[in-house]
Amino acid sequence: MSRKIRQRKNPKLMAFQNWIEGLALHIAIWLFRLIPVDLASYVMGKSWRLLAPFNARHKRARRHLKKALPGLSSAERDRVLGGMWENLGRVAAETFHIDRLLKQDQRFEAVADEITEEVLRGERACLFVSFHSANWELCVQPAVRQGIDITGVYQALRNPEADKALRSLRQDLYRGGLLSKSHQTARKILGTLKNGGIVAMMGDLREARGIKVPFFEQMAYATPVPASLARSCNVPIVLGRVIRKKGVHFRIETKAIHVPVTEDRQADILAATAHMHAVFENWIREYPEQWMWIHKKWAPPGKNAAGKHLRRAQSAKPAG
Repeated sequence: MSRKIRQRKNPKLMAFQNWIEGLALHIAIWLFRLIPVDLASYVMGKSWRLLAPFNARHKRARRHLKKALPGLSSAERDRVLGGMWENLGRVAAETFHIDRLLKQDQRFEAVADEITEEVLRGERACLFVSFHSANWELCVQPAVRQGIDITGVYQALRNPEADKALRSLRQDLYRGGLLSKSHQTARKILGTLKNGGIVAMMGDLREARGIKVPFFEQMAYATPVPASLARSCNVPIVLGRVIRKKGVHFRIETKAIHVPVTEDRQADILAATAHMHAVFENWIREYPEQWMWIHKKWAPPGKNAAGKHLRRAQSAKPAG
């Protein structure tokens, strides 16, 4: 029985379950914050490396890796997937310390291109687009440390209590607001960008109702939203990646791209989205163990409520 049906039949029970899950998460956050982040990250990473291969998603990740990088041997694939799970375990632990990590400059090395430097000086608006590499949420750390208010876009959790708990940890990360995906959110983002603001979102997730672009020599489903927003607001897309160097230390790199503007809007969006994924692919090839291979990036289309909102955002026009 689906969660939606159960909630319709037993709203009080579902509300109680949400409360219990939210309380458990609050306790977990409290406990993890008592442990130094380096130790928590290390233990969680090693635990995930050991246990995660028994998860059904491990087989999916192996299939994806084999198709994307067929030249790897079986042992090399094991190494990459082991590294992926360890990195994801570290990210899980670091999430509970995210507000503290933002203030620890000694953990970060940032390399910015010229356009990103202009953004960091507050001289232009931009759309930050990252992908699931290392601890991806820290990609905007240089901008946050410069005091820039960033508006973030995310997929809200089904449990509102758990969602509220995790949102509270990200207040310092997205001081311009953290918006869940919806049709209304698309218009808010357009307004923010047109008024010179900074918006951050992920760009590597599968979007079955989006567009198809080459990705590791296969056609993959991609969201057209970043390119559509950037084109509508005439702002650059700043692609960012986080590289885990050792433990809880990171290198952050950026690369700005511009969306072409011709008479063919859809062709412009397709070209920019393909360009984004070409950059992502090159970066993933450098550190394949730090990307999330469990994504259903190459899966066939399916029904997706979030995809409907993203498709609407693609066609949204700037206010005014």
